[in-house]
Formats: sequence, structure tokens, C-alpha cells
Amino acid sequence: MVTNKESTRLKDEYVMGIDNGGTVTKAAIYDRKGQVLAIASKSTQMLTPREFHTERSIDELWAANVEVIKKAIEQSGIDASQIKGVAVTGHGNGLYLVDEEGHPVRNGIISTDSRAKEYVERWQRSPEFLTDILPKTMQSIWAGQPVALLAWLKNFEPETLQKARYIFMVKDLIRFYLTGEAFLELTDISGTNLINVRDCKYDDELLAWWGLDELRDKLPPIKRSTECCGKITDDVARLTGLCAGTPVSGGVFDISASSIASGINSLDKMAIVTGTWSINEYVTDHPVIDKDLFMTSIYPIEGKWLITEASPTSASNLEWFINNFMESDRKTSAEQGSSVYDLCNKLVSSTTPDESHLLFFPFVFGSNTIPDASAGFIGVNSFHKKAHFLRAIYEGVAFSHLYHTERLRNINPKLSRTIRIAGGVTNSPVWLQIFADIFQATLEIVDVKEHGTLGTAMTAAVMVGWFAEVFAASNDMVHVSRTVSPNPENHRVYQTKYQLYKNLLSEMQSPWKSCSNYIAH
Repeated sequence: MVTNKESTRLKDEYVMGIDNGGTVTKAAIYDRKGQVLAIASKSTQMLTPREFHTERSIDELWAANVEVIKKAIEQSGIDASQIKGVAVTGHGNGLYLVDEEGHPVRNGIISTDSRAKEYVERWQRSPEFLTDILPKTMQSIWAGQPVALLAWLKNFEPETLQKARYIFMVKDLIRFYLTGEAFLELTDISGTNLINVRDCKYDDELLAWWGLDELRDKLPPIKRSTECCGKITDDVARLTGLCAGTPVSGGVFDISASSIASGINSLDKMAIVTGTWSINEYVTDHPVIDKDLFMTSIYPIEGKWLITEASPTSASNLEWFINNFMESDRKTSAEQGSSVYDLCNKLVSSTTPDESHLLFFPFVFGSNTIPDASAGFIGVNSFHKKAHFLRAIYEGVAFSHLYHTERLRNINPKLSRTIRIAGGVTNSPVWLQIFADIFQATLEIVDVKEHGTLGTAMTAAVMVGWFAEVFAASNDMVHVSRTVSPNPENHRVYQTKYQLYKNLLSEMQSPWKSCSNYIAH
């Protein structure tokens, strides 16, 4: 017997968002109010064939997408015909190359890859970068971007580039597999140094400066986030359970997805996202060109740009510590019916901000803002226990985010002192309080489990006509669940710690350079 509630659900319409991060693939289904019906996820393996190389199997990645789409539909209890639109997001940058039929010509490369660092250093030394290139690209260069990776492949794997027909970002690859239509989406490609961000198009002079002009015909046409970029094919429908003919929007750059899903729907709000990357961002109606700024990218609303400060220095540093030094704790916690993250929170809570000045530099995955930086603890002595190391990690990640947001406030002093925060840190009340105390700001946490899937699903919601643009979608689909206020008593001690953190960042430049040169030789 079908209940009234089930009957109503069967009449409703939904959109699906798919998110491919560096190691996890997710699919989620949302209604018009942003309520999630189902979320499915699947981990994929990060491959490290050599030092500084981070890759993945494209076949495994596609299989993960098929699995999570199918599971999300099954878990939702709706008919697939009620899903009116689909959209994809994924980690920005990196590189995914396939031939005409979509067969991989090599492993995909994840954005944490740093094999091409020498190309970046050479480009940055050129005076033309500041005079001719930056005004067009509006962003820094770093080793995980496709320009650097393509230059590296051109020298070390020329046969790979000869086999490749399409150059994709991860979300554009998955959309190609869903629809059979090859496009690059504007917000995503605007963060890669591959296009003229000012003019929103490819630039032959720019490609030539990177030494990549011969690859122009491998770059697919550009589409906007909320445009229809094809429909679910019959083959994909059989694999996933989606209905053939369901439209697929362009989707959105992951940093834009997190901004939309954080409820950044005006020009005075700032969002920070805690994941593999420390993402710190705001939306503006005029682009910013600044050699010290990480990135100006195009936003999924015409005439708007996203100003971003970022580095791979966020909550994934805790994952690294747990995976390498707390495996027995993980097993013990599981046996006791709890989580190793609960244990981490308990240990950090057993310490106070002022009892130790142990510092952690959260550069396990490198840093695009501090040359040659590597991770490490400074100030270790016999007093320190595991709890102090964990507190140092919690604080070090927050310090890295604060370092970035200070740059943003220098550009735009009118930004609100209240901050929207998302990502892994929001699962830890202890870590949230540390963030609030270090920032001395009120944090707003939105009622969103997966920012990537929701943010990109909103582009599908606009595509199918539910909303005029993504600000309007964000107004209806994002809701603040709680706030965290700072403890003013911790202000002084964190000011002192943060100043020491910044001083040591500067003083460590030479030792980090020496270590990098030693490893290279």
C-alpha cells in the first residue's frame, strides 16, 4: 500500500549532483528546497607511482560514478523519471586525457601532483608573466594545473599527447561519459590558466606562451555552468538506472560549488571550505588581478567572479596523521563502537590553547603559496603527548586558513566578519571552536552534508527552469543550521601563536629550499 507521503514523493521532481574529489566519488539527489533524499559514495585509490606523482585509474573512476548513481537512485525510493536534471563537479585542475572513443590514454592526474614544479618556477621567473600573462589569466601558476602537466607530458610522454583526442578536467570527463558530448565548462576551465579569463575564451597567444599551441584542437568547446551539455545516453541509462534523455548541465568548478552550497548569495559574504584544500573565497562583480592572489575565476552567474585564496593545507592533514600514526587507535575505537575522530576531539579537548606552543605546518601535500614548503612540527619537547600533536594539527590548519583570509580582507576590507564554513571541520565541535577562536569571528554552519553535490545540483536546477540563476537557487536550497561564537579569552594566546606561525613561515624558506634541492639531486 502506498502512503500519502510516498505518493507525494512520487509526484515530486528532483535534481542529481555528482562530485568526484581526489579520492571519493559521491552522488546525491535533492528536491527544490535543497533537502537531500539520498547520498551514495565510493572511495577510489590514489596512485603514487613516483615521488610527487598523484594519479588515479580512469576506469576505476568511471566505475565508481556508475555505482554511486545507481545506489543513490535505489536509496531514494523515487522513480528515475522524477530526476529532471543531472550535474557534475569535481576537483579542479589535474588532467584527464582520452582518445576519440573515450578510452584513457594514461592514468588521470590529480591536482595534488607536483611533478611539473620546475616548469612553474621557470614561467614565474619570466617578466612576461606579470606584464602579458597575468592580466589574461588572473591567477597564480602551480604544478597541479593542466598547463604545467601538459608541458611536462610534452617533454616526457609525447606519445601520450599524440594518442589523446580530448583534454578534460575530471568533471568534464564524467559528463562526456554520461552524454557522449565533449565540452569544457567555463568556471572550471577559468581556473586552469588555459583560457583568457578576462574575455572568457581560448587565447592563441596565451597557449603559445605556455608552449601548448599545438594542443588547441584537443581542447573541447566551452559551455556555461547552467547550459545543457547533452543528455544521458541509452548505454549509461542501462548502467546507472537514470532515464535516457535526462539533460545534463555544464556543472561547476568545485570551489564555486562549495561557495553556492555555503549560501554565498551576496557580495559581502566569505566562505571557507576545509577539505584536501584550504579554500577561502568571496564573490565580486569585478575581477581582481594581483600577483599575490591565488585565483580569480569566473562564477556561474554572468558578470560575477570568484576571488579565491587556496592551498592543499586543510583537514586532509589530520587524515594523514590518523592513517600513519593512529591505526591502532582506529581499531580500538571501532571495537568500542566509536570513531577515531571522536578520540581525536577528546584528546584535543584534554589540552588548552596556552599549555603548549607546539606548531604544525600543514604542508603534507605541499603548498602553492610557500615555495618548497614541507610539513612538520616545530617546538617538540619531552612534555608533548599525542594530544598536543593533534591540537597543533587542528590549530595549524586553522592558521593556514587565516593566512589566506587575511589576503582576501586586504583586497576587500568590506567583507563580513561572519564566516560561512564547510567541509570536514564542521563534523568536529572542538575544531569549529578552535577556528572561531583563532579567527575571532562567528561561524555559520549550513545544513548541508555534501557541498559539492548540492552546489553542482543547483546548476541543474537552473538549467531545468526552477530558478533564474544560482543566487536564487542558493536562497531556497541552503539553510543555516547553527552558529559558533568565538571565546574572547583565547584571543591573546592565539594572536601570539599565529604571529609565531607567520614568522617561522618566513624563516623556514631557506631550510625548505635546501631540503627540496637535496631531494631533487
